[in-house]
Amino acid sequence: MAQTIAIVDYGMGNLRSVYQAFHHVAPDDNVLIAHKPEEILSAHRVVLPGQGAMPDCMKHLAESGLLEALLEASKNKPLLGVCVGEQMLFDQSAEVRTSEKNPWTPCLGLISGEVRRFELAGKKQPDGSAYKVPHMGWNQVRQDSKHPLWSGIPDLTSFYFVHSYYVVPQRKEDVAGSTEYGDWFTSAVARDNIFATQFHPEKSAEYGLKLYQNFVSWQP
Repeated sequence: MAQTIAIVDYGMGNLRSVYQAFHHVAPDDNVLIAHKPEEILSAHRVVLPGQGAMPDCMKHLAESGLLEALLEASKNKPLLGVCVGEQMLFDQSAEVRTSEKNPWTPCLGLISGEVRRFELAGKKQPDGSAYKVPHMGWNQVRQDSKHPLWSGIPDLTSFYFVHSYYVVPQRKEDVAGSTEYGDWFTSAVARDNIFATQFHPEKSAEYGLKLYQNFVSWQP
């Protein structure tokens, strides 16, 4: 029986490439870009993408009218966060507007922890060059826990990253994958019915599509 996969459209995600990737791995399912709360609430699975600045993402999500539906769906539906969509799942982010006095941007609070910026000044890569922020390009992901979304994906597979901030989970058991860039940082998280990645599966060739395919059949 066909299922519905809702990609949350709050105005801040690379929706077309995510949509195309899911349409490719689940051609018999109803993949939709969700603009209305009822589309999220009636879906079988929910995908939260995101790109851009965290304060803008949270503001657009609140103004879109989709926030409450997303929070309700997060209680029991399989939920996949991608890039800033992963960061939004946490309590707070160090990414703020310079005009704001609060040193943190409040996020969704679905996973305990915070989002920090890379601090790599003075650190050198193995070839002697300086580390650059944002972290951009292909990098390996170490699988720190066994999870159905890693099925068929070899440990230390490379995925595609573009980001200046990274998540710091409060609970070690929420860490599903880690990547080294100047130091080790969390690049995938998992808790109950939620899985999220800092990297972009839709830009990560064969194994990125495999992760999306695993999400389509995942029964948490």
